[in-house]
Amino acid sequence: MNESSGVLAIAFRFAPLGALASAIGLAVLMALGTAVGGGEANAAGRAGGSAGPGDMQEAAAAAKQALKAKHGEKSAARIDRGVEQVRRIWRPEDGDAAGFGEFVEAEFIPAGEALDAAFERFEFALERIAGYSVSLSRDLQQGVDLDLGPMLPIDLRLAGYDPSAHFTDDFFRNKLAFVALLNFPLTTLRERLDRGMKWSRREWAETRLAQRFSARVPAEVSQQITAAAVQAESYINGYNIYMHHLLDEKGRRPFPAGLRLITHWGLRDELKAGYSDPEGIAKQRMIQTVMDRIVRQEIPAAVVNNPLLDWAAVSNAVTASPVKDLAAPPGSTAEPRGAREADERYRRWLANFTAGRLADPYFPDDPTIPDRRFNVDREIPESEVRALLESVLLSPLGGRAGSLVAKRLGRPLEPFDIWYSGFKPRASYQEANLDARTRERYPTPAAYAADIPRLLREIGFSPDRAHFLAEHIEVDPSRGAGHAMGAARRDDKAHLRTRVGAGGMDYKGYNIAVHEMGHNVEQVFSLNTIDHTLLQGVPGTAFTEALAFVFQARDLQLLGLAGQDPRSEALRALEDFWATREIAGVALLDMEVWKWLYAHPEATPAQLRDAVVATSGEVWNRHYAPIFGTRDVTLLAVYSHMINRALYTPDYPLG
Repeated sequence: MNESSGVLAIAFRFAPLGALASAIGLAVLMALGTAVGGGEANAAGRAGGSAGPGDMQEAAAAAKQALKAKHGEKSAARIDRGVEQVRRIWRPEDGDAAGFGEFVEAEFIPAGEALDAAFERFEFALERIAGYSVSLSRDLQQGVDLDLGPMLPIDLRLAGYDPSAHFTDDFFRNKLAFVALLNFPLTTLRERLDRGMKWSRREWAETRLAQRFSARVPAEVSQQITAAAVQAESYINGYNIYMHHLLDEKGRRPFPAGLRLITHWGLRDELKAGYSDPEGIAKQRMIQTVMDRIVRQEIPAAVVNNPLLDWAAVSNAVTASPVKDLAAPPGSTAEPRGAREADERYRRWLANFTAGRLADPYFPDDPTIPDRRFNVDREIPESEVRALLESVLLSPLGGRAGSLVAKRLGRPLEPFDIWYSGFKPRASYQEANLDARTRERYPTPAAYAADIPRLLREIGFSPDRAHFLAEHIEVDPSRGAGHAMGAARRDDKAHLRTRVGAGGMDYKGYNIAVHEMGHNVEQVFSLNTIDHTLLQGVPGTAFTEALAFVFQARDLQLLGLAGQDPRSEALRALEDFWATREIAGVALLDMEVWKWLYAHPEATPAQLRDAVVATSGEVWNRHYAPIFGTRDVTLLAVYSHMINRALYTPDYPLG
């Protein structure tokens, strides 16, 4: 998962949907054979200001006339656009009509050396400001993000402070933002889609510069959004299930002592590991029950992150545990309480929704969180993303792949088989053996960091390039499942976070580390090797996810366990299709729930829970039930990203 938008997005946009779907279909058909044998934005009003009284329009007209008289018709288009960009965002507190006119006449910069110099000053300043804000936020969030011991109450307050919250206010107050808007172009999504392929990198950088000031979101709103996100992140980071304390119907403990799994990542990956375990199917069914309890909020609150209690997930009974395999986190109770979690999962989701909505008035042309996630962040209209997802889900190849999975399993499909991992080479390895190998190799985060140069060389980078990349990546022990946090200034480092237990990094942590390393490599390239830092980052998260998946697919190869051959490549195509089909449904569910939230802005956590359960069943019944033969399944809703990352999940199937 990446925490850190461009020309590649435009190229992606220009690929016809039919061509993309055909490419997917062709790859899967070949693999089956081998295996068996607009939201257009209007930049002018984006900051939420009104056009103002008639005297402002008169002042703008007079200023345009004066500037054209001074700089000539060659600057007329820039003058008209720049003055209008400032006027539409100017507020009474910025000055009266006379002050507005004086400002734009004094601050307009004609094209040439002076404009080039101003651009360079802006680029340098924004890199330093953004860069130090990112590193300061990273430092303040250590208590929440990193496994540094018990989390303290003050950690949430420190992490909830956003050092960049006042940036927009300050830049408008001292009018630097208006200087940028006067002299550099705001563009609509449609302009970028239609013309962007012909722009130079400098033109793209100018566009990104103006976009920094396309909305005036007040500091107090930014702070509330950050605080809600941190609270949700902390909730997810601490949502662990102690697996040895899960009891089956006969009171047995199917899972080994000391196994603590975070939801959803750890539970899902343990379920995947079950395909190589002779006793795996019983464990997989139990994990499915746990996931369903979490989604429906029937899970007893006391068993979350608590090794002092045993939980029979099928009957939902809770008892005091006679087994002591792991130290209990502070606040754990030994009292066998059976009260359910009381919709806390959905309370956190609603808190992010409520905070995010506070910014809606400042984006009149992208007035909802989904609008901004697709039109502003991804720069791919939601309708096109939806069409891509459905092209995969509605493909008849899904049924053929499902039949192949059932044949390979030797049994009818069960709902958890959406995560079937038997196409991967690792399916032939016992998870315990992989754990032993990774723990020996990586007893500490530092051990993984020291091995990054070799890992990158194995992937195919030259020794010099591998050394350069490794120098810019730092590895931290994650409290949560793991993530990559890029830098924003060239003299800082990207940070790789993954779980490292007391006995070393298990295979799940290693697999995540390789994925996050892919993010980090992109982050380093996108900052330290480019001409304009204003173009930092890939076009959208989907593209960095794509690179991370390329790395992750080579995790066994990096352990010296898997090579490449035609059959494994064919199986990889099937794996990619099956995995994309799974996460595409998650993304559609995520999109539908956010649509529901805006239709029901006063919803309670219980109402949101019921809507998520119902919608997940609807998506499942349409796209999965015909293949799996089971209806009203909730598994698509278990993804933690839905709670702590607004509409993040569509980036995974795109990637």
